[in-house]
Amino acid sequence: MKEIILIGGGGHCRSVIDVIELEGKFKVFGVIDKAELFGEKVSGYEIIGSDKDLYDIRQKIDYAFISIGQIRTSTPRRNMFEVLKKLDFKIPKIVSPRSYISKSAQVSEGTIIMHDCLVNANAKVGKNCIVNTKALIEHDSSIGENTHLSTCSVINGNTIIGKNCFIGSNSVVKESSNIPNNSFIKAGSLFK
Repeated sequence: MKEIILIGGGGHCRSVIDVIELEGKFKVFGVIDKAELFGEKVSGYEIIGSDKDLYDIRQKIDYAFISIGQIRTSTPRRNMFEVLKKLDFKIPKIVSPRSYISKSAQVSEGTIIMHDCLVNANAKVGKNCIVNTKALIEHDSSIGENTHLSTCSVINGNTIIGKNCFIGSNSVVKESSNIPNNSFIKAGSLFK
């Protein structure tokens, strides 16, 4: 089994670990977080370094995944994605076996599809996205890179979501909508 390093040791990391363990394609080698947290554990995996240790870790580990959450801004995730690419880490997509991805859908590198999600026919999900638990992406929709679709969000068909967006929990985006880059849609919203 391939080893993978996780970047960010907070609550989102625990959820990522749960999906990785269930998917069974990777073994978590360790977690990267703040230097003062060295030796602490996240869901049983040790924090083994900080961002400045990534170069040395890359000499041993090929795969990395960003487990930093995203609410107000995508900047930390975007910046870390660029760092990992410069260090030539392989950044896989992680897909829960409890989700459904249409055979005609596309999910890009660095994206996680959490438990009980549905990505329907001809939908496209960009790089470094979070498609959180029970999110629905309907047919022919496109999700821009670095976007977080929160729990139970619904993206109806033929919708375009720009880059670096946050779509809050239980939000519904009406079909054929176009949401610009860097948008923030609060929880429970109806976007039409």
